[in-house]
Amino acid sequence: MSYRILVIDDEEPLCDILKYNLEKDGYKVDCAYSAVEALEQDLSAYDLFIVDIMMERLSGYDFVRRLRSTTGVEHLPVIFCSALGDEDDKVTGLNIGGDDYITKPFVIGEVLARVRAVLRRSAGEKLARAAAKKPTSKSDYLPDVTYRDVRIDQNEKVCYIDDKEVPLTRTEFDLLLFFLTHRNRIYSRDEIIRNVWPNDVLVSQRAIDTNLTRLRRKLGQYGNNITTRQGFGYGFKEGD
Repeated sequence: MSYRILVIDDEEPLCDILKYNLEKDGYKVDCAYSAVEALEQDLSAYDLFIVDIMMERLSGYDFVRRLRSTTGVEHLPVIFCSALGDEDDKVTGLNIGGDDYITKPFVIGEVLARVRAVLRRSAGEKLARAAAKKPTSKSDYLPDVTYRDVRIDQNEKVCYIDDKEVPLTRTEFDLLLFFLTHRNRIYSRDEIIRNVWPNDVLVSQRAIDTNLTRLRRKLGQYGNNITTRQGFGYGFKEGD
């Protein structure tokens, strides 16, 4: 299989370098010279995005936020490639949905190795999602999880409010499912990380705050049911 990659960077010479070396390594590569131009493409046609951060009109961060909130492409992997090399920049990139982060100037061999690793991991996750969506027998189907007008279809991995689909990222979906199945109790950040994120993924506690802020906003009035207890953690409290 020949993977297709979209390089998004406003530096055309850098795009040319990445395109040449990635195609030499067997990939099909397109370039977009801004995040706005990238959003005009059929994103579902790509297997990976390599994204700069500092671009005019729309930053790489904003592009990934939109990608992660768009049903059908929210799982596609992203590698940030930026001159911003501070730890906070890297943490921000990973927290908003980046799968890896490369600092400019880069060594092309490292880029190729990271691309292979991210695509390999993404392929495994895609197979796992496909297996989860296709139960082999009726007994494998999982019941919906509901709270008032909120309904989670565990088989299709979709959340609905008042029968309207709510576009959630994988992490937001898993957080909501955890809270709806563990109501009326406060969980520490460490407990949430252990229950929601895979064991092999390093997660900063700030990532929980960021994801819950987005989740509350998407849930509308039900976002208020996700409560915060300063110094303790978070929980889902049923209303009266």
